[in-house]
Amino acid sequence: MIGRILITCGALALASGAVAQTATNAGAHNPAVKNSSAAHVAAPAVGANSFTAAQARGRFAKAGYKVAGLAKDKDGVWRGKATHAGKSMNVALDYKGNVTTK
Repeated sequence: MIGRILITCGALALASGAVAQTATNAGAHNPAVKNSSAAHVAAPAVGANSFTAAQARGRFAKAGYKVAGLAKDKDGVWRGKATHAGKSMNVALDYKGNVTTK
């Protein structure tokens, strides 16, 4: 009888921990990059960027931009001059893979 009570209490404790962990992570404001598509956002996110220059060029190319003069700034954002549909513009790629134009 006591063994069953202990097993039941242990199972409830484990289940409540899993629920609490799921609820905490569900509203994360800084999710990991989930896919390889380049999203367009209003401003690049500041943070450590693990993209290489070649990967950054690939992200810009996938979004339709031909980039020149690409460099990573102090905020971890890849920035460069690009052309798209015959127009010249500044572009940026943050650590999440988001493309920004100015």
